[in-house]
Amino acid sequence: MKKIALALSLLLGLTAVSVPAEAHSPFKRVAYFIQWGVYGRNYHVKDLDASGAAAKLTHLNYAFGFVNAEGSCYSADPWADWQRPVPAEQSVDGVADQPGQALNGNLNQLRKLKAKHPGLKVLISLGGWTGSKYFSDAVLTPESRATLARSCVDLWLRGNLPGLEPGTGAGVFDGIDLDWEWPGSAGNDGNVVRPEDRRNFTLFVEELRAQLRAFSAGSQLTAFLPAAAAKIDAGFEVRRVFRSLDFATVQGYDLHGTWEPRTGHNGNLFTDRRDPNPVKYSVDQTVRDFLSRGAPGRKIVVGVPAYGQGWTGVTGGGNGLYQPATGPAAGKWGPGTEDYKDLAAKPGKRYRDLRTGAMWLYDGNEFWSYDDPASLLEKAAYIRLKGLGGSMMWSIDQDDARASLTSALYSVLR
Repeated sequence: MKKIALALSLLLGLTAVSVPAEAHSPFKRVAYFIQWGVYGRNYHVKDLDASGAAAKLTHLNYAFGFVNAEGSCYSADPWADWQRPVPAEQSVDGVADQPGQALNGNLNQLRKLKAKHPGLKVLISLGGWTGSKYFSDAVLTPESRATLARSCVDLWLRGNLPGLEPGTGAGVFDGIDLDWEWPGSAGNDGNVVRPEDRRNFTLFVEELRAQLRAFSAGSQLTAFLPAAAAKIDAGFEVRRVFRSLDFATVQGYDLHGTWEPRTGHNGNLFTDRRDPNPVKYSVDQTVRDFLSRGAPGRKIVVGVPAYGQGWTGVTGGGNGLYQPATGPAAGKWGPGTEDYKDLAAKPGKRYRDLRTGAMWLYDGNEFWSYDDPASLLEKAAYIRLKGLGGSMMWSIDQDDARASLTSALYSVLR
């Protein structure tokens, strides 16, 4: 492991930090599990165990719980969360849910997964791209902040699930991950946004931390934070917020995508000086932005993608990078996006730039920017050498059946 990190540091021109590598452990190894994956994707909690991924993670974020217009936490899909009877072949322990049992669905499977992997922490993630509409309203006053925090702790940690006996879902979740996209700046269409969001986010984090501490001293609180400096400054009092968080995961993907008319890198590690865009994004730049605003390095957990961004109509020649495109390439689950497990088998020529920590696939028409295990070894070495907190993957269902991406991160961050 040390040889891998040393070789990559020489390649990258990095200087190792003065603290010995062994003093940096343990690193956080976080992955998101999507609630809706049990449907079309046919990805179940059991697959985390069967692939070997669960044994290589420290934290699993269950995405997503939503906030409603009344300012309370609620389940976006009770059927997937706790109502769906899970058959034996989809169950972590091979035992089917029985008629009349107290808890079914993903939450019961997460409970079984934790029993098999007692070191794994599971957090409920609140918000997401489509679930952040009412955050601004819900944290507007001291009373509303207290109400929201109380409802989230009651529903997800105390396990008081609608329609079930009080406490039925207790013990599934070890804490809360906040994924408000975004305080003080635009996210999904229709989101409520206010300039006051920046301060109110801080105050809500502090209120939620206080209520979590009162519930259980071991409860964890994390947040997902953006890559763009403009969004960081519009929405986050970085130094103060980090005091209340166990750690924060920072966006290390969607740095470029098919909302733009030319190709680019999805999650390049270092800034590419050849990038023609007016703002030059990179993982390293985002990390520097958080550090310069007072975030402690050991609480910065770097997000990595298990998917790619893809364009079609890229006919400018060369290697396809920064070339005009006619639109998003076709993807299995949506235009312009594809899982790593499918991209790994896609034909075309692959290019790798160790200076920027980026790779891409180009076949003369389609261009796909994504990370493979070698890319993640480079990012993991960066995390280790910079003394950061660890890695976070969106999302675990997009890794392959051998957990190749998860394993690459684990090989360095352990």
